[in-house]
Amino acid sequence: MSAEAADREAATSSRPCTPPQTCWFEFLLEESLLEKHLRKPCPDPAPVQLIVQFLEQASKPSVNEQNQVQPPPDNKRNRILKLLALKVAAYLKWDLDILEKSLSVPVLNMLLNELLCISKVPPGTKHVDMDLATLPPTTAMAILLYNRWAIRTIVQSSFPVKQAKPGPPQLSVMNQMQQEKELTENILKVLKEQAADSILVLEAALKLNKDLYVHTMRTLDLLAMEPGMVNGETESSTAGLKVRTEEMQCQEVIQIFIEDNLTLSLPVQFRQSVLRELFQKAQQGNEALDEICFKVCACNTVRDILEGRTISVQFNQLFLRPNKEKIDFLLEVCSRSINLEKASESLKGNMAAFLKNVCLGLDDLQYVFMISSHELFITLLKDEEQKLLVDQMRKRSPRVNLCIKPVTSFYDIPASASVNIGQLEHQLILSVDPWRIRQILIELHGMTSDRQFWTVSNKWEVPSVYSGVILGIKDNLTRDLVYILMAKGLHCSTVKDFSHAKQLFAACLELVTEFSPKLRQVMLNEMLLLDIHTHEAGTGQAGERPPSDLISRVRGYLEMRLPDIPLRQVIAEECVAFMLNWRENEYLTLQVPAFLLQSNPYVKLGQLLAATCKELPGPKESRRTAKDLWEVVVQICSVSSQHKRGNDGRVSLIKQRESTLGIMYRSELLSFIKKLREPLVLTIILSLFVKLHNVREDIVNDITAEHISIWPSSIPNLQSVDFEAVAITVKELVRYTLSINPNNHSWLIIQADIYFATNQYSAALHYYLQAGAVCSDFFNKAVPPDVYTDQVIKRMIKCCSLLNCHTQVAILCQFLREIDYKTAFKSLQEQNSHDAMDSYYDYIWDVTILEYLTYLHHKRGETDKRQIAIKAIGQTELNASNPEEVLQLAAQRRKKKFLQAMAKLYF
Repeated sequence: MSAEAADREAATSSRPCTPPQTCWFEFLLEESLLEKHLRKPCPDPAPVQLIVQFLEQASKPSVNEQNQVQPPPDNKRNRILKLLALKVAAYLKWDLDILEKSLSVPVLNMLLNELLCISKVPPGTKHVDMDLATLPPTTAMAILLYNRWAIRTIVQSSFPVKQAKPGPPQLSVMNQMQQEKELTENILKVLKEQAADSILVLEAALKLNKDLYVHTMRTLDLLAMEPGMVNGETESSTAGLKVRTEEMQCQEVIQIFIEDNLTLSLPVQFRQSVLRELFQKAQQGNEALDEICFKVCACNTVRDILEGRTISVQFNQLFLRPNKEKIDFLLEVCSRSINLEKASESLKGNMAAFLKNVCLGLDDLQYVFMISSHELFITLLKDEEQKLLVDQMRKRSPRVNLCIKPVTSFYDIPASASVNIGQLEHQLILSVDPWRIRQILIELHGMTSDRQFWTVSNKWEVPSVYSGVILGIKDNLTRDLVYILMAKGLHCSTVKDFSHAKQLFAACLELVTEFSPKLRQVMLNEMLLLDIHTHEAGTGQAGERPPSDLISRVRGYLEMRLPDIPLRQVIAEECVAFMLNWRENEYLTLQVPAFLLQSNPYVKLGQLLAATCKELPGPKESRRTAKDLWEVVVQICSVSSQHKRGNDGRVSLIKQRESTLGIMYRSELLSFIKKLREPLVLTIILSLFVKLHNVREDIVNDITAEHISIWPSSIPNLQSVDFEAVAITVKELVRYTLSINPNNHSWLIIQADIYFATNQYSAALHYYLQAGAVCSDFFNKAVPPDVYTDQVIKRMIKCCSLLNCHTQVAILCQFLREIDYKTAFKSLQEQNSHDAMDSYYDYIWDVTILEYLTYLHHKRGETDKRQIAIKAIGQTELNASNPEEVLQLAAQRRKKKFLQAMAKLYF
């Protein structure tokens, strides 16, 4: 038996059996059962669940003898069910925070409407038209409660809500969800229409100078008595739970104080004076203000600790007797008072220290669990701090169990502690500590034996190639633990939380080593992939070579020949990409075993790429592997065709886009390439695809690339190649390579050529200019002639011409090795130029072009422009008798200024 199974058995044997859940109809049979049930420490069903059950049963439609659906009957059974729902809400003291968290809008709307009905609010009467001062106190309070909920619901509905990931589609569940959504929208529509009236009602309540009363379980029982038996107590001013005017007015205050903890706009002295005033009234005998005093004090305390002040004496006094409600409220204030994304480290440190001190001050481990399982606590406290806190808790409290292995959390609690399954499942979802996960699972399996806890979160995903082996583990606890550790480890790796991923994988490896050699090898493979990712995301980005043992492990994986081991394709991809990225070409070309080349397509592809890179400096005739690589890629990009006879007897050709003729699919090739980072390898791949793109018959504008001459110049069967897919792949590859290095001038020229070929001339100019800028210090140096070739300049000229920027065309004609006067003169004759025209004359250094401009403006009678051209000619540095060096310097200066001006225009 595994250690986990033994722990689970021990936990189960020491835990008493869970009593059966009380059914809703039992409360109809025994009048006193509800109060007994609600007074239990952990009632099951919980109070809010009972409200839902009672109202669901009371609102069920009936069916008559003609099988027609009728509204719910107004009979004694349904009236009692509604009353029971109201009594549960009264037991919760009509706390909207509790009710809103657990009840849907339609259910809470039904509950409060029943309260209005039983409180004698006339149906159909507008609340704003009723004088609260003259109404019975329970009636006025019911109206205030309803309108307060209405405004809160309207505000809450305006916030975006993250949709839960849907499970397997079930028609009945989907229909029910859709009905509830439509019902909620209809209720919200009505509430929004009445919002102005609700605000007026609440504002009127602030002017009341008398105390109000809210229904209790006792007053609701009195109201339900048969006519004639009521003694009038419910109509009097002393019936129900008293709500003092001050308490009611202090409710819009707590909300303001919580919001101010973020904005810090209210003076601290003002907040303290409000608390002092409340304390004074509470000490005068107003016990109803005790809860308000604690809430205001909690808000002020959180403000104090965020700003580095000490905890007040008042807070310590009010927190001497903590309870669930106080801790819930304190955690809510803490969560809403700090924006974790924007908060400084000192602010986070202050909050973490406060939560830690609160834990140390608590004796009840159930309350410690409430704080330590909260998301804010887990986010703020580092693992080391949590471990230190555990040690302090253990020294102080002998009640904490010690388990077989050290537990780095508070969740090593006694089996008898009052913690429900939902809380533990929530913590299981949040935790990334392997021993904490283990202990929670032991607790859960001790509570129930018929649950599969690996299904708790639909975000826990394990590759299908592994899931069959893991779910075949017979011991339930071990199966859950292995699945969850692996799923969480994979998720942490995906989000680049490599330290936690390593802890989770290491724990999983230790566990499976005891019973499954197959899963042990699986975990070793996953840890290899994790180490690759860790290096690539860390020191590898700075160019530091990986350690030799990592390279050896990668080789070992590629050469592994173990039967029946589930293998993920992505690991083979990453291993080959890793070898290419770190230029392990010697291994890939000479040392890789022959069987791998036959069995692993990624190794075959890696070998061809490595060999092609090695052969580049040699003569063209020796580049045999380049031809082999070309043929492999052409095969991948080919379409498989088959003939099909139609109904009319004609034979048509059907093409299959993803061909199975190659060693892998095109999508798999693209996925593999996007794992590469080595510049030469990426350049070779780009060059190959560019050449493949160019060999099609209908191509008008070739795309240029480095090393394009090493590839064959033609394909025997052009019809077999999916050139549309090739064009898409070229665009994808350029986008990817530029994300790796946006300053590679060769890749920038390819991107510019793609835009040029697709008639996107402004974008093409952007990338042509960017290619020149990155290799000339933003044109402060001369652009190398192998970057701005005549072909590139001619394409820039054409772009400017088609954008009607004719003066730019004339200037660019000077950049050619032999100035193209014909194109320059023709462009200058255009009169609808969309560029700066004569403002560009300072960038012209060729005197012939300037003389032509002088003639052209004289002929047109454009005196001002002619004078600008004459001034440009008259510059001494353009004098033809100057030495060649002076003329070259003058030309270079004008090139620089012109290209910088163009860059500002097109960047």
